[in-house]
Amino acid sequence: MGRVVLVTGVARPLAGRFVRRVQREPDVDRVIGVDVVEPVHHLGTGAEFVLADIRQPDITGVLARYGVDTVVHMDVNGTPPAVPGSGGRGSVKEVNVIGTMQLLGACQKAPAVRRLVVKSTTGVYGGTPRDPAVFDESTPAKSLPGGGFAKDAVEVEGYVRGFARRRPEVSVTVLRFAHVLGPSMDSPLASYFALPVLPTVLGYDPRLQFVHEDDAVEVLRLAAREPRPGTLSAGTFNIAGDGTLLLSQCARRLGRPTVPMLLPAVRWGRSLLQSTGLADFSPEQVRLLTHGRVVRTAQMREVLGFEPRFTTAGTLAAFARGRGPGLLPPETLARTVDKLAAMVGSPDEEGPQDEEVGRRG
Repeated sequence: MGRVVLVTGVARPLAGRFVRRVQREPDVDRVIGVDVVEPVHHLGTGAEFVLADIRQPDITGVLARYGVDTVVHMDVNGTPPAVPGSGGRGSVKEVNVIGTMQLLGACQKAPAVRRLVVKSTTGVYGGTPRDPAVFDESTPAKSLPGGGFAKDAVEVEGYVRGFARRRPEVSVTVLRFAHVLGPSMDSPLASYFALPVLPTVLGYDPRLQFVHEDDAVEVLRLAAREPRPGTLSAGTFNIAGDGTLLLSQCARRLGRPTVPMLLPAVRWGRSLLQSTGLADFSPEQVRLLTHGRVVRTAQMREVLGFEPRFTTAGTLAAFARGRGPGLLPPETLARTVDKLAAMVGSPDEEGPQDEEVGRRG
């Protein structure tokens, strides 16, 4: 008998892609996709969809009925899925926190469960002016997130650590993703980068890291399987592509002009963008676009054994190709910036060294 894998949150495109990928694994016999709404995308011929709410005790019966031994919890997200009847932010928080509690309770009662993989975020490190230059997995947050998706993720990880103590025989892996981007990703940061003009915080140019959606699927697949010789899959891992980009560099590569604004004006603009539905510009995203966040990924390579195919710069380039050109051609914008920099005697520092920051540590 091969493995039986249960994946939560399959109404979202990334989870749907993972379901289609994991069912091709030679040691997987069955893949069960779970969500409160039926996905609009195809899950593949080798997967079964179960309409179930992980916030309800019924999820215990699902694990038992199918004899699930591997659980990949991808239903930890910052925004509702783009499908009818999915609810708003309050519903998302319930799924993130209450849903995780119920799912872990079900896993605790299911003796067949031997592996648990949880999708988390580097947002758990918070965002303050006192942050270290680079976070590793053991770095405590200077200030815990006060709300939003990042706070949900902190609570989720706390419940997961409790579960790991109660079921020490279960291999538990937490993947802290930097922002996932790609041609088909729909996220708050993707919505921000899709704006014709990017509002930025005056006086700040934060460093950012990205993960390509293909790499996100691949690292989830790697974490969900039996580890290769010389590697371990249990533990907590930062997941990000090589290198970093400044927000100003991102804007130039996307062909988007920027509008520097005082922080109070950015907060006012955030409310305006949310009310018009152009972008989900949350307070935690404002903090990211003020202070940035860079994580060390040495454990991802040395312990988990994963090497991303896409760098941070490559991920942004793939995203740009999928979204189309901005108001200004990137080449023209770059030449203009170079000329202005030369005039004031401060050459543009975008170059190979930027893509080396945040590598293996």
